[in-house]
Amino acid sequence: MRAARPSLQPLLALVALVTGTLSVAGTASLPAPGGWAARLGALLPQPGQIVQFMEQQPRLTLVELQRQVTRVGGSPDALRAVMVSAAKGEKPAYDERLGITRGEFERYLVFQPILSATGRVLKLPLSREGNRLRFGDAPGLGGVLRGLVLDLTTGELRTPEGFATRPRPVSVTTAPDRTLDIRGGFEWVIKGNSPVTQNGVNGQLQLLQLGGGQVIFSYYRLSMLHGIINEGGVIFGYTR
Repeated sequence: MRAARPSLQPLLALVALVTGTLSVAGTASLPAPGGWAARLGALLPQPGQIVQFMEQQPRLTLVELQRQVTRVGGSPDALRAVMVSAAKGEKPAYDERLGITRGEFERYLVFQPILSATGRVLKLPLSREGNRLRFGDAPGLGGVLRGLVLDLTTGELRTPEGFATRPRPVSVTTAPDRTLDIRGGFEWVIKGNSPVTQNGVNGQLQLLQLGGGQVIFSYYRLSMLHGIINEGGVIFGYTR
């Protein structure tokens, strides 16, 4: 299996406003054992945890367009008309009174993904075996989490495809146009393949701490298990 990036966009790309590649400011190697293990334990879901499914939806963002039109002294009325169209869910029309070219105008029309609740809830299929958390499956999860095992002592995540990785911390983001109020967290990026077992995986698990005690858990992966390829992802939120 040739390693390939999952087509589903990771959550941290929402913060960095990046499509196609993952860009995470402030990630690094895990610090010395002691503090990080307690922080990780405080964010992880518990067996029987009730979670709420989330989904990514596109939203038209015009922050850079506003800045550029203001900088060049474009028409406030023309800019206001653009903003009204966007608020109605319509694609804004170009107006030369904006003071920028049509090409610039098109470049500034950026669809930014946002996270929203679906209204569906689930009792998370999760069990603890000694110092390990093992994920199961349930309706709505599509088998995405089944077989994931997290070691609470080392932080190692092991997948059913037979590969493992350690976490790295996620720092607080200070981007003014961020869509998630991230206060910290952890992520696991895992890639591997074996021609012998015909197993492979390219995935990313993110555990993000938001303001107000909310935690966002997401896992996307492109998997090959015994030669069968499957791609999927799940996002849910809960409070610890």
